[in-house]
Amino acid sequence: MKFATRHLPKDADVTAPDGADVRLLLELAGGGMAHFELAPGQTSMAVSHRTVEEIWYFLTGKGQMWRLQDSESEIVDVFAGVSLTIPLGTHFQFRCVGDEPLSAVAITMPPWPGNDEAMAVEGPWPDTM
Repeated sequence: MKFATRHLPKDADVTAPDGADVRLLLELAGGGMAHFELAPGQTSMAVSHRTVEEIWYFLTGKGQMWRLQDSESEIVDVFAGVSLTIPLGTHFQFRCVGDEPLSAVAITMPPWPGNDEAMAVEGPWPDTM
């Protein structure tokens, strides 16, 4: 495999199944990386993944992330510098509560297989997407 380099695209490449704007970054055999963004006041759709797990690192904005796994549920405040995991099978939803977009870089392991990966689930907030 050759080296790869990519700059963050100005415009979103796709819309995630949860409704967030996605700018695709790079991918290797074991995982992929993308940039996610929600505009102020937006709330994603609540989803769970079939085969991937993720690590997120927030870059800008303020928001909240809800996660549910088995009977354990939590809502955490997210902002620049916060990192969190979304283990396989976790139900999750996030929202932007500040005046600027909420953005994060996420690593998906294995690489994202396509939009059939995400299943809609019930979340704590109505989605705006």
